[in-house]
Amino acid sequence: MKITIDIDCTPAEARSFLGLPDLGPLHDIYVSRMQQMFEKGITPDMAGEIVRSWSTMGDAGIAIGRQMFGSIGSAMTGGLGKRDD
Repeated sequence: MKITIDIDCTPAEARSFLGLPDLGPLHDIYVSRMQQMFEKGITPDMAGEIVRSWSTMGDAGIAIGRQMFGSIGSAMTGGLGKRDD
């Protein structure tokens, strides 16, 4: 026997039903701060800090990401970036 239940609801209703928090106010704060940063002029240091704050493991996570994307890029180019020293 197979039973199928279709629930027609909005994403907000689904989050409420599942007991997940409403992150709308937090999102609004985040967007306003990003707008302020872009209005003031963002520097490379500021961009780096933003990326580090998004990473769950900080600098270690960023290093792992760089290594992973470097490996993918090297594989896609057939290892053209490798040097024989």
